[in-house]
Amino acid sequence: MPAIYLIRHGKASPEAADYDELSPTGYEQAMLLGREITRRGLRVGPVVTGTLRRQKQTAAAALAEAGLDTAPVTDERWNEYDHLALLDRYSPGPGSIQHRIDACLHAWTADGGAGKDSWTAFRDTAAAALRDLAEGLERGSTALVFTSGGVISAVCSSLLGVPAAGFVSMNRVVVNGSVSKVAHGRGGTQVLSFNDHAHLERDGSALLTYR
Repeated sequence: MPAIYLIRHGKASPEAADYDELSPTGYEQAMLLGREITRRGLRVGPVVTGTLRRQKQTAAAALAEAGLDTAPVTDERWNEYDHLALLDRYSPGPGSIQHRIDACLHAWTADGGAGKDSWTAFRDTAAAALRDLAEGLERGSTALVFTSGGVISAVCSSLLGVPAAGFVSMNRVVVNGSVSKVAHGRGGTQVLSFNDHAHLERDGSALLTYR
């Protein structure tokens, strides 16, 4: 069956003026991703990224490390939700940034709105992007999608039939530079693995980051 690797971008730069920039740790994670792609001996088909800089930079570094000259196609449907807009909209109380984002995501998924910035629209947009990609894959090929944790969690939670609260829990634990594998065949599209990050653990846990 053709497969799709949903790859979370490397660590961005939350402490810098521009969050949407891969950090030195992020580049190291991306290079390890490239080596893992080579180790698995994949027949790489299409490569896709969202339009965010951190996604594109991860793709470029990983593909270069893997020796692949495939030019990624950009598709904004693979972009992350706007966490700053959610923080502004729901104004959670004090706490760590992760606690505040979790509170916003719970409020967002429970909101029930149907506009372009709603949870439903975000989830359905990601599902449509996956469906369009899967339907065009050749047998035995693997597509690489460089995206973000929220998108990966939305796709995988939907395929697994997990309720919205489960999406928030999955989103919290997606590791930068991790790989989630989805297979597409006659029986539909199925999650084979979620948040695989063994390639980042070979020298301990220093490269396990979540933001």
